[in-house]
Amino acid sequence: MLLDKNFWKNKKVFLTGHTGFKGGWLSLILNYLEAEVVGYSLEPEKNSFFNQVNLGKVVRHNLGDIRDLTSLNEVEKRFKPDILIHMAAQSLVIESYKDPINTFSTNIMGTVNILETIRMSESIKTGVIITTDKCYENRNLSRGYREDDPMGGFDPYSSSKGSAELVIKSYQRSFLNEKNFKEGAASIASVRAGNVIGGGDWAEDRLIPDLLRSTKTRKKTKIRNPSATRPWQHVLEPLTGYLLVVQKLFEEGPSKADNWNFGPNEKDIKPVSYVADLFCDRWGNNLSWIKDDRKNYFHEAELLSLDIEKAKTTLGWNPKWSLDQAITKVVDWHKQPVTEKNLLKISLSQIEEYLKI
Repeated sequence: MLLDKNFWKNKKVFLTGHTGFKGGWLSLILNYLEAEVVGYSLEPEKNSFFNQVNLGKVVRHNLGDIRDLTSLNEVEKRFKPDILIHMAAQSLVIESYKDPINTFSTNIMGTVNILETIRMSESIKTGVIITTDKCYENRNLSRGYREDDPMGGFDPYSSSKGSAELVIKSYQRSFLNEKNFKEGAASIASVRAGNVIGGGDWAEDRLIPDLLRSTKTRKKTKIRNPSATRPWQHVLEPLTGYLLVVQKLFEEGPSKADNWNFGPNEKDIKPVSYVADLFCDRWGNNLSWIKDDRKNYFHEAELLSLDIEKAKTTLGWNPKWSLDQAITKVVDWHKQPVTEKNLLKISLSQIEEYLKI
């Protein structure tokens, strides 16, 4: 296992976005590694992973908005964390078209506030900020985007994340560089992942959650863009990559203060239609989908993938579960009887299985 349980034991981790899908799974991993986690986030959605497994039992739960710097600083000063992991965001492309102001203010100014919190902290040694594979200027390239490709973004969500990356780089150069590190400042890195899937994701306008909703309604799922290609991976894949970056940063300092891609192997970069067919086959019960022929959808990139060679060669990180395995894990999770005990048990079982590979 690349993650060192001895490293994580009793580490104090300040995690934003812990009520979200990825943040919830990361909270459970950190709890498994015996870290002490304080969460800072908006109220969880009623039907969320956080509520389904009752994460309030394992995380110090603080409600707050990352755009509120005073509130952020109060929690940080009270908890005195060693590590800050920033996952809170407005993370949906379609929602960003509906409410661009909220998207830009959350994803850009929220990130500024996180970086200020790290910069002014007397205890934080390491900060990792999560952005997205959509931060790149998408030119519909057949190859995966590399960490040094230009930032960009057509839609407000992608643009806000590309902008956040520029803010992170500015803070790295201006306030959290090697000279500052020698004087006691933290080291920071940004991490970027592809389309993650896993149990407990109920977000709007996402493929697997939409298919899952169709298992209840027994109607065919309408899919906007079945030919769009994306880098699909189980949620545990990038999360363990993020934690590995934290370890390396904490132990080695500015030499790992960089940008890192985490995605699947090339064989698992597939079109939406392939993933939908695979999920329907695994689920059974005649689950199926149709193309949504409505013409009023917003622009979305056709081709998107990540080059993960840097994480492989420099960090020793590699994807462990194929797309086929990832889909099976999602189906297994959602076919459990819906009780807190069952869903927590299978989540911890999948974490343990993954980390021991």
